[in-house]
Amino acid sequence: MEFTDIVMQRYATKRFDGRKIPEEKIEKLLELVRFAPSALNIQPWKIKMVTDQQVKEQLKPAAFNQEQITTCSHLLVFCADPDYDGLIKRLGILMKNHHLPDEIQTMVINMARQFAENMTPDQLFSWSQAQTYLALGNALNGAKALGFDSCPMGGFNPEEFTRILKIPEPLVPVMLCPVGYAADTPMPKIRFPKEDILF
Repeated sequence: MEFTDIVMQRYATKRFDGRKIPEEKIEKLLELVRFAPSALNIQPWKIKMVTDQQVKEQLKPAAFNQEQITTCSHLLVFCADPDYDGLIKRLGILMKNHHLPDEIQTMVINMARQFAENMTPDQLFSWSQAQTYLALGNALNGAKALGFDSCPMGGFNPEEFTRILKIPEPLVPVMLCPVGYAADTPMPKIRFPKEDILF
């Protein structure tokens, strides 16, 4: 499928038919998410994947009883990671294990440390959240490319999701992405004209 077709055919699915996506396709989707862009390659996100139907039933009230939660095949809970000290250490190990030149490693780590030192904890969380949305974008378009559907969902209670899923600190759920096979009919795509998004 051409990327233009993926973008034009993807839509926010409101109800799935409950069929399970084959695990090999889920693995391919996670690979697409794994290669999402992020500033300085810091990758400040983690994903909790929920497949257990009973857990989904517990989560549904914390997502305004939206049907996507319980009718999807897999529910991806995108969490922002604001622990930049830990992230920078992990990035250093990653670059070392991939044998990047020492000068490149030093440059990237120094840039990342300087960036983090100049931000408040709230700013670091906001930055991690923004980077996590980039990974979500890969999941949305990746799902359609692999032959199934998805829905970006910000309407949920992060505290309740954290409690039910026992998400460890400092991770914070920021977006949901249920995936599966659509059981609804997409509405026509309506977007502002190009002239309205350029200024």
